Amino acid sequence: MTILVTGATGNVGRQIVEHLVKRGADVRALVRDPSKAQLPAEVSVVQGDFLNVDSLRNAMSGVSTLFLLSAVVPDEFTQALIALNVARSAGIERIVYLSVIHADVYVNVPHFAGKFGVERMIEQMGFNATILRPAYFIQNDLMVKDVITGYGAYPMPIGAKGLAMIDIRDIAEIATLELLRREQAAEPLALERINLAGPQTLTGTDIAAIWSAVLARPIAYGGDNTEGLEQNLKQFMPAWMAYDMRLMGERFLTDGMLPEAGDVERLTALLGRPLRSYRAFALEIAASA
Repeated sequence: MTILVTGATGNVGRQIVEHLVKRGADVRALVRDPSKAQLPAEVSVVQGDFLNVDSLRNAMSGVSTLFLLSAVVPDEFTQALIALNVARSAGIERIVYLSVIHADVYVNVPHFAGKFGVERMIEQMGFNATILRPAYFIQNDLMVKDVITGYGAYPMPIGAKGLAMIDIRDIAEIATLELLRREQAAEPLALERINLAGPQTLTGTDIAAIWSAVLARPIAYGGDNTEGLEQNLKQFMPAWMAYDMRLMGERFLTDGMLPEAGDVERLTALLGRPLRSYRAFALEIAASA
């Protein structure tokens, strides 16, 4: 019984691989360049990508459970749909898919719409799957830590609705537990969606206040400037992606990322411990500065 992890060299996928290995699972990792993978020795590394169908067929041969993570790319939906079709041909029935919270609400945001399309195909194709829907990754704010610490401002346009930010380490551990639950079940389990939300729903002002307390000096919320976000992001990512992120920021302002009743309690019970907080993340960053 083999678990195939896609996105195995990314921030979430790498941690899932490590968790699975520690729990004694038979793990296979799909990577673009095995020479750069740097994964545990126990992992079977296979070269390939979602647009190379033959490489997918090879990677999925003999696999019982699939962790599907598709990157934010222009053809994200096409890549994921190819992967699902190859998985079905390979007889894989057990899947954990990493989607995004409110994929059915942020309908004008390209990478949200793509993930919602994948969710629909998983359901329509009859897969037995867990669809994980994480909120904003706490670690996304690593890219603005220098602005926070150096210029005294929190620049992300979070707004006043609030985001239930979640630590990627919690995402990886929950995904691992779901993969093992499906892998070890006597029969394929029914489709299920799980919102992955952090312990608090925080506004832009809340986050600035956390940084102010952690750094012991005033940190201002930079305001709801989604145009400024797009222009800043264009300095280190493609223009289409920066615009995608701007559209996401606009939905932060109008809709937020809010958990449903019982989400936090369910995740806490699943992990057997409290979820990691944004304040804990800020303390880690401050201590390493």
